[in-house]
Amino acid sequence: MAEKRITEVMMDDTTIDASKEIALVFSIANTLRGPYKPERYKDVIIPMIILRRLECALAATKKDVVDTYKKNPKAPAQLLCRKSGYQFYNTCEFNLKKLLTEAPAIVENLTFYLDSFSPNVQAIFEELKFKEEIKNLDKNNRLLGVVKKFSELDLDPNKVDGHKMGYMFEEIIRRFSENAEAGDHYTPREVIRMLTSILLAEGCSDVFSEGREVTVLDMACGTGGMLSTAHDFIIRMNPDANVRLFGQENNPESHAICLADMLIKNQAAENIRFADTMKQDCFEDTAMRFVIANPPFGESWGGKDAGDGVEKAVRAEYKKGKNGRFPAGLPATGDMQLLFMQHAVHKMQEGVGRAAIISNGSPLFSGNTTSGESQIRRYLLENDLVEAIIGLPSQLFYNTDIAIYAFILSKGKRPERKGKVQFIDATDVWTPLKRSLGKKRREISKDQITLITEMYADFVECKKTLHCEKRKHDCVIESRIFDREEFLYREWAVYQPLQRRGQIDEAFIEALRTSAYFTANTNVFNEAKYAELAETDPRSAADEKAFQKQIKGRAFTEAVIAALKAHESDKVYMDFSKFVAALKKILHGIEGMSDSRLNSIAMELSVIDKAAVVQKDKKGRILTDPTTKDTEIIRLNQDEKAYMETEVFPHVPDAMYFYEFDPTKAESATNKEKLGAEFPFTRYFYEYKEPERADALLARFMAYEKALSTRIAALQKEE
Repeated sequence: MAEKRITEVMMDDTTIDASKEIALVFSIANTLRGPYKPERYKDVIIPMIILRRLECALAATKKDVVDTYKKNPKAPAQLLCRKSGYQFYNTCEFNLKKLLTEAPAIVENLTFYLDSFSPNVQAIFEELKFKEEIKNLDKNNRLLGVVKKFSELDLDPNKVDGHKMGYMFEEIIRRFSENAEAGDHYTPREVIRMLTSILLAEGCSDVFSEGREVTVLDMACGTGGMLSTAHDFIIRMNPDANVRLFGQENNPESHAICLADMLIKNQAAENIRFADTMKQDCFEDTAMRFVIANPPFGESWGGKDAGDGVEKAVRAEYKKGKNGRFPAGLPATGDMQLLFMQHAVHKMQEGVGRAAIISNGSPLFSGNTTSGESQIRRYLLENDLVEAIIGLPSQLFYNTDIAIYAFILSKGKRPERKGKVQFIDATDVWTPLKRSLGKKRREISKDQITLITEMYADFVECKKTLHCEKRKHDCVIESRIFDREEFLYREWAVYQPLQRRGQIDEAFIEALRTSAYFTANTNVFNEAKYAELAETDPRSAADEKAFQKQIKGRAFTEAVIAALKAHESDKVYMDFSKFVAALKKILHGIEGMSDSRLNSIAMELSVIDKAAVVQKDKKGRILTDPTTKDTEIIRLNQDEKAYMETEVFPHVPDAMYFYEFDPTKAESATNKEKLGAEFPFTRYFYEYKEPERADALLARFMAYEKALSTRIAALQKEE
């Protein structure tokens, strides 16, 4: 019952309409045409919105603060904050409207107005370099008009709450970042509400105690939407809670907006940092009760596309092992999402910490068995951190229409969830927008968020529907529950017996001569490298050494081909061991020849033939053909023998399978445990739909054609 009560409280928001304010802001932006290019409008609009928002917040207590400051210019900041009612203040009599009365001195007065704010607000405008923009506006005769129009915009927090401001900022940023990359997206408010509802749906009884301190982190906080929503929901459920918000953001405009919003919520400015989470954890000593984030998709943490110093910082953190933020491993350098997820786990409070992380499909299944991505997923499962993965509809975000997922993580699963992972397919649960916003054509309604939240909290396997009147459709949502071993697997190697037919004829010799082994092998001969070094003049000592190696390799391949041509014949060898022995006699004495090279040459001069003799070692064990190697992914909750009987042997009856890891030896590049993890989400909800029969399609086509012909004939008669 408690969970149901929480769900109902979460969903009592009314629809937010910020169209009037947004229209006014864009009318102001249009006055910047000419001196400013559209992509630079935000350099003016964002700081002015922040200034007006802060000004409106301070309006009611402005006189008390100014009077106090006039009486004692050295009044302590704590006193001025107490007078203002916020964690910031302004000590001068100016506001935007009063600045207009002294138009000739507007640059000086506006600058003085900014300098009269408390240091934490001054830092915001310094970060945005707004004083430079004031001079540019004045130089281009735009300053007075901009100040006048913003003075008419009512952003009083009592009339325009944080949610409404969030919608405004989202729309403004979206319009000014149409060319942003897919990973640079902004989280729609209804998605944030859904995540917050799910986070608070269970495992939060401690949050309701009187005076409880609740820490919330968003390590990619953007404009602060997730933090604001989490704050408001927690306060609504427990007005006595002391909610402390923490955020890190490396985009200056987004950080400035977030910081301003947090100051209005009386949050500490020092807890909203302008910093790159990949480089540092700004709150090392603070464990978080909740982590909620939408990290960037497909953003590089390493290589040439990474930010300055990011790769170095990430690798240094990884070297800390279990004491660092990335103990499970490093994903491919082209995507940092699983690094953010590890950071979230690192920050979650032991025993009770909960997290909701948005991702695209990559963290679910990218990478091979021993890759960093797979090992991170394995870490999450083995430590029983994954409560649920929720598949969300596409076309929810402004700048990307790809499939989106939500990971729900917990360090304090309720007993029924232990060792389990819940999948919720909510991809069909959406409502169409009246008007598209960029790539956003869909939203999740309040009733739909309630349904998703209840599906999560009920924690049972089921399928439900909810009618969407706008779509004239019953939206389907399905929940499935699995043991975590369902997603952990071992990679088994599968071979066929060594059975090869060898021959030293013209075709085989030519195949060897042009093979990669003889033309692109670093240890034998590389034609491209040889040509490159031959043209290098002068060559360094290292290049000369490499060139001499290539000369020897070329001589080796030419000697082998010459010897084989001298012994060219139509003889066929059906016993591979005898074929190798024959080659050994022919190639004996060639400089550079070794047993491994001889065996590789024999492989190039032979083909698989099931009629050939099966090769065995001295102990009578069947040898495997390395060219036939394949791999099979077998889940931990599957029996490998039964799997092979049903999935492999019907196709390859003589297959041989091995788990290629020796636990008695040290791990190395050639001896790695092939234990990995993946979340093949869509596989579990796929339903085969038989395609429509060809004759039915043809009949429909003919009917369309007949109807079209009838209409054309009618039109011709009218003429």
